[in-house]
Amino acid sequence: MSRWIAVVTGVAFLLAGCAKPLQETWRTPRPQPGSEVAAAVVMASEADPYAAGRRAAEALEGKFLGGPKVVLVSESFAGEKNKRRLLKGICSVLPPEVVFGGATHGSMTKDGCYDRDTVVLLGLAGRGLGVRAALERNLAASGPASGAGARLARKIGTASDDRLLVVVADARSPKNGPLVQGIQDVLGKRFPIVGGSVNGNAGQNFVYYQGRMFSDAAVGVMLSGAFSVALSGRQAKDAKAVVKTAEAAAAMVEGHAKGIPFLALVFDSARRRDTLARPADELDAIQRVLTKNLPVFGCYCAGEIGPADTADASPSVLSHGLDWHIVMALLAR
Repeated sequence: MSRWIAVVTGVAFLLAGCAKPLQETWRTPRPQPGSEVAAAVVMASEADPYAAGRRAAEALEGKFLGGPKVVLVSESFAGEKNKRRLLKGICSVLPPEVVFGGATHGSMTKDGCYDRDTVVLLGLAGRGLGVRAALERNLAASGPASGAGARLARKIGTASDDRLLVVVADARSPKNGPLVQGIQDVLGKRFPIVGGSVNGNAGQNFVYYQGRMFSDAAVGVMLSGAFSVALSGRQAKDAKAVVKTAEAAAAMVEGHAKGIPFLALVFDSARRRDTLARPADELDAIQRVLTKNLPVFGCYCAGEIGPADTADASPSVLSHGLDWHIVMALLAR
């Protein structure tokens, strides 16, 4: 009888269309020296989250021969049910194992700033790109956040051609600070790290790993290859300063870029955005420096990760857990 039950259970598992067993670490082949890295950003906004996810995924897939190697998600649909439908729509087109990201307070692309019922996808591809990713669960129950950060970094590991770690975490500021410190205990205090905390509202705080939803968790995505990264972070708490510091952050990364920029990653405080009568004023300020043609993948966060614009920031540490900041990473080839 027990064997029959086991067989039936196995069949039911397959008929349910369940995904492959979760891999808490994941990687692509190593990058090939001298090869290119390509980036594309797409946006979809529809009342039906499944339709939005599918449409965005189809648009992104069409940007690359063979599809993207890794996908980052920023989305602002309300409620767990809608978020699950959104992911289902994305993963009906793209392989779930390449899909990472989180639920945010809104998104930014080169074409505008978006709030509710919107998904933005970043796709990266090319033989010159290598990706390693890891998931760390049960942050609240597993001791200090610094310990979780260290475990996440050890899962990802290190390689000589690593360029940037992107972290998306259910770790609202100030919890993001110890998390970053733990990562730096493994990677080093000067290794480039950027990212943000997901929507801090109850029932919205999901990170996405291999097309699945997790709360109380952190995701790390390591990007490797023959490209350079410049980082900046600026803080502001009133509307005029928000716009000025956005432009200053853009000027800072442009000034430190080595090569031709092909992508800007922006992790912005939702509080900064909420000071503005017109959120696109901040994007306009960025584009006065970086131009309107450069692809932008941005999201509004409940805490940011990157260089600190504070008096007490240690000059020996590159990235911190932050609030009220705009953080930029400019990738150049």
